Amino acid sequence: MTALLATICLILIAIIVVQIGKVTELASKIRGEEEVQDQTNGRHANYSLLFMVLFLAATVVSALYYKNSMLWYGPNESASEHGSSLDSIFNITLFFTGIVFIITQILLFYFAWKYRGEQGKKALYMPHDNRLEVIWTVIPAVVMTFLVVGGLDAWNEVMADVDPNEEFIEIEGTGYQFAWHLRYPGPDGKLGARDYKMISATNPLGQVWEDEKNVDDFHPSEIYLPVGKKVRVRITARDVLHNFYLPHFRVKMDAVPGMPTYFVFTPKTTTEEYRQKLGALDLNGQPKYPEWHEPVDPTDPESPKKYESFDFELACAELCGSGHYAMRRVVKIVSEGEYQDWLNKQQSYYLSTIRGTEDDPNKDILFESEIKARRQEFNDNLEKALSAEEAAAKTLLLNHVNFETGSANLSKLSVYQLDNLADALNKYPNMAIEISGHTDNTGDPESNQQLSGQRAQKVKSYLVDKGIAEGRLTAVGYGSSRPVAGNDTEEGREQNRRTEFRITAQ
Repeated sequence: MTALLATICLILIAIIVVQIGKVTELASKIRGEEEVQDQTNGRHANYSLLFMVLFLAATVVSALYYKNSMLWYGPNESASEHGSSLDSIFNITLFFTGIVFIITQILLFYFAWKYRGEQGKKALYMPHDNRLEVIWTVIPAVVMTFLVVGGLDAWNEVMADVDPNEEFIEIEGTGYQFAWHLRYPGPDGKLGARDYKMISATNPLGQVWEDEKNVDDFHPSEIYLPVGKKVRVRITARDVLHNFYLPHFRVKMDAVPGMPTYFVFTPKTTTEEYRQKLGALDLNGQPKYPEWHEPVDPTDPESPKKYESFDFELACAELCGSGHYAMRRVVKIVSEGEYQDWLNKQQSYYLSTIRGTEDDPNKDILFESEIKARRQEFNDNLEKALSAEEAAAKTLLLNHVNFETGSANLSKLSVYQLDNLADALNKYPNMAIEISGHTDNTGDPESNQQLSGQRAQKVKSYLVDKGIAEGRLTAVGYGSSRPVAGNDTEEGREQNRRTEFRITAQ
């Protein structure tokens, strides 16, 4: 019904315009065309002045009305230390361009009114005026000089790279259609090398796994950063042009395929502090920013208010495709303690996804972090066994001691676990142990018994070579007689093929 009424109104307006044109034409024939033209020019000139007043008033009123939501004044001040410099430059530029805009519009419509067509008037031909040329050349030049110098000063401050000797966090954001893939350094604080030729389904960033710095890098789903800590963001792209955009922090940098870029900034406000600012109340207890007190879901008044669910965000500021909107990522700024707690929960991408698979080029080596982790795990288990009262708790699995298939030859990586055992025996000189070998039930039981004994003896010999007295060590092979899992599955058989030691004296 509304559409029908609107259509009828448009048709009536068109008819009225046509009729007015016909009436004007008839009037011009009666009064004379020149007189009618003067009246028309005067009427249009007056209309233009009225339009100017309404236009400038609407411009100012709309700017004031939308200053918080679209121009980012009010609560949307910068959440980074460098952002105030950029905001200041924008404000100064807006001040001068605003003056020019208003003066230009007034003059434009004033001239249209003053120099409207009238009988007996002729246009003034002015080929040259040095004074005017000096005015409209010198004044803009002076203003532009201050703006450019101020802009360069802000640019040099904002775009300065980090000093290698200062403390900072370096993270990486790689854009692709349609998401950001984030990477953080692990405990070593360094991001590992990448090679685009190595990108695959299991290696989305093309990390070079031979580079030990990649071992502890992890890939979080959101950006977590501590407040007050300088951050260097390494920005890359995997397919087309993207743009790394953190609007609340005044960070915006293109992500260009084949050309890494960067941005350095320091968050100065936590997410929770920013939420409190958005939800602030005035002296009368009323919301300072009512738009942020509206429910997130307009259909559910009980849903959280907008300020309560606010989060900083990472977006792409390039129109990179139909799924461009999906590139939003949450950014959380927290205290140093919260940040450290979050870091401790993150898992290395290499160790959790690549290690031990067909894509792992380091099957025959252990990295320093793995050696430390295994040593700590062994020592913790040993301390529990030494303090335990139950006899069963005195038996420990050497879960990183392995042998070649069907052989008593130790695998290359077994030495790290055996070295941990040797160190423990040196630390506790009164401790004696029984080393036991076990197999699954595959093959001949007698052969399995013999193989398990040989493997236990191999471990004993290694410890003796490390200086442990032979009298403190006993080697026994149990074959398949003591399974810890069923032998009807490969997983069960793998658990049964094991080497253990039992503390017999301490």
